[in-house]
Amino acid sequence: MRFTTLDEWLQWLECQHPRAIDLGLERVSVVAKALNIALAMPVITVAGTNGKGSCVALSSAILRAEGYRVGTYTSPHLVHYNERIVIAGRCVHDEELLLAFSAIDEARGATSLTYFEFGTLAALWLFQRAELDVVILEVGLGGRLDAVNIVDADIAIVSSIAIDHEAWLGRDREVIGREKAGVFRQGRIAVVGDVDPPQSVLNYGRDIGASVLCRDRDYSYRESANQWQWQGLDAQGDKLEYHGLPLPSVLLGNAATVLQALQYLDLSVSDAAVRSGLSLVELPGRCQHIALDGVDIVLDVAHNPAAVVTLREHLQQHPASGRSRCVFAVMADKAIAEMVGILQPCFENWWLADLGGNSRAAGASDVAGMLMAQQISGVEYGGTVAESIQQAIAQSASGDRVVVFGSFFTVAEAMLFLSKRGGVDVSSVITAKGNTL
Repeated sequence: MRFTTLDEWLQWLECQHPRAIDLGLERVSVVAKALNIALAMPVITVAGTNGKGSCVALSSAILRAEGYRVGTYTSPHLVHYNERIVIAGRCVHDEELLLAFSAIDEARGATSLTYFEFGTLAALWLFQRAELDVVILEVGLGGRLDAVNIVDADIAIVSSIAIDHEAWLGRDREVIGREKAGVFRQGRIAVVGDVDPPQSVLNYGRDIGASVLCRDRDYSYRESANQWQWQGLDAQGDKLEYHGLPLPSVLLGNAATVLQALQYLDLSVSDAAVRSGLSLVELPGRCQHIALDGVDIVLDVAHNPAAVVTLREHLQQHPASGRSRCVFAVMADKAIAEMVGILQPCFENWWLADLGGNSRAAGASDVAGMLMAQQISGVEYGGTVAESIQQAIAQSASGDRVVVFGSFFTVAEAMLFLSKRGGVDVSSVITAKGNTL
């Protein structure tokens, strides 16, 4: 074994491949073949710009409520790398990852793999040995050339399509949509959650002979007081409805997409399991509210304009009784000015944090210049995420709100700070190693 601790492995993985992102399936497919990876259970693959994590979390919650053993692979993690691979509700232990990484390292020979490719193969290697009933895989970037796409999914979900990661996926929704539709397979089900999917998605599904189901065409939902209704198709293509469903903690559009996808899974799912999963699903860092000294702390990983619009809608639907402030830190390659413009009316004060040691992060002073260009006042900058939250809370009273957003890195630092402050046990909600999601 090359290393004896997970931290050593992860530090090595971060620098052993020439490029951090190197899209393509050839290298990872060669190593998967050497490892004899061939999943025998049903597989759901989830692609999309936003909403992937929600679809994975809810699918898993419903299937686990039915009693199935579920494996999920997601990225990125918030606090612990182990969060990425969950088996039967438990994050994998360090020792399991050490065995997986060692097996991959031995099997790859001279083939170089990225950090993400190593992690994907580790997940598949562990899933194959875990006697699972179903596996749910979240695409890391795009779809067509993402390492997850070496697996032929029985059901493919594309949750949404928006502009993000332009350097790798393209600069318009048609091009991006084609990349994400790459997870579709001939003769299998593809469920599209975007209400206005690019034509490229529909064309690709038609050209390869996938059975494409679209939101507001083949399935839909309607919200009423404290509940919602779903209408879609069963596995035979006949109309199916659910009434009086409990409102979940994820967006209803994503929930509706999951319900449609599960109808075509080759596993029975009862009405009781659907309702239980909707009631119990949790997704840390997505419009997550934490009460601290009477202040409503909201954590959200929104890091592109479409996700920020969703955050704004959530804040408008759940207004604070007092004043609202925010702590913002973001990657430099994001549409920062557009994101700021969307949320400008929501906050009286902005704390712009520096993500020290993160080479991808935008400098707080640079972001401040963008806010000043939009004539936004009440701006402070230069501290860490923890320091910025501390200052925002210090200026808040009971009933006020502090929203922390902009990146997974931002929310991760916030969670670590809050777990040490005032007895707020965020770690139990996150996915501390070995704990149940």
